Amino acid sequence: MMGWTDRHARYFLRLISKRVLLYTEMVTTGAMLHGHRDSLLKFHPAEHPLALQLGGSDADELAQCSKMAEDAGYDEVNLNVGCPSDRVKSGHFGACLMAQPALVAECVHAMQSRVAIPVTVKCRIGIDEMEGYADLADFVRVVSASGCNTFIVHARKAWLKGLSPKQNREVPPLNYDFVYRLKREFADLNITINGGVKTLDAVAEHLQYVDGVMLGREAYHNPYLLIDIDRRFFNDVDSVMTRHEIIETLLPYIERELTDGVRLHSITRHLHGLFLGCPGAKAWRRYLSENDHKAGAGVDVVRQAAALVNDERLDG
Repeated sequence: MMGWTDRHARYFLRLISKRVLLYTEMVTTGAMLHGHRDSLLKFHPAEHPLALQLGGSDADELAQCSKMAEDAGYDEVNLNVGCPSDRVKSGHFGACLMAQPALVAECVHAMQSRVAIPVTVKCRIGIDEMEGYADLADFVRVVSASGCNTFIVHARKAWLKGLSPKQNREVPPLNYDFVYRLKREFADLNITINGGVKTLDAVAEHLQYVDGVMLGREAYHNPYLLIDIDRRFFNDVDSVMTRHEIIETLLPYIERELTDGVRLHSITRHLHGLFLGCPGAKAWRRYLSENDHKAGAGVDVVRQAAALVNDERLDG
């Protein structure tokens, strides 16, 4: 979700669900140590609970960045060992690290030695020629021995040779059984499943076999789905708002950010899917796209776009 789940997207998503754990986009250790650290770590207190996702393979650098995350107030640090992009691979982090479980274990141990907040790992079920369950189980066994007790597992392998990142999200077949088996054989670990989950019925089905479900692109493209997560899985009806109420609640945040020099498009680009499936959704998206980048664009653009959609249904 690099380039997607920035702080504006997360603030917006938190208005829809008070309960889900939100993750940042992956931030590299190099960017943290040598880039605009304050900007990368910035978040609104309303975003809690919030995890910072790190990319890297140097144990000391990951430990330093984990400490920065804890000091900044994050609730969890997640080491990404699942991203298959060429840029990540050339930097020797992401999914290619699944071939080096001992190095991942070393990194996790170093991270945990510096912080009190949880350190978790996100991975694939395998990479390239890692065809069977045994390699996945070995990876989890070695890394969990370092003290990590939570694994978020994308139930597709990653082909680092020949497939693009987009193809790696679609071409390798989903194998949920591998993830279910992990939970059976490592019952003391927290296992969260990820990949291809598009409905809350699917979430409920997975929760019969694992401890958690991660939603990625579906939550971004259909964010109002999260409103039903609070109602269905946390029995929380107090936070339920209509889509229009969510927009009205978001407007003061937008005004503050615009005052601080943020461009309207930087926020509204994350809002396109809010009215998915509602009459007028296309007009909403078009109006934002045509007007949010203009000089002086403000909250009136959002209000006018929302006025094109009359649907107030709460059923997603």
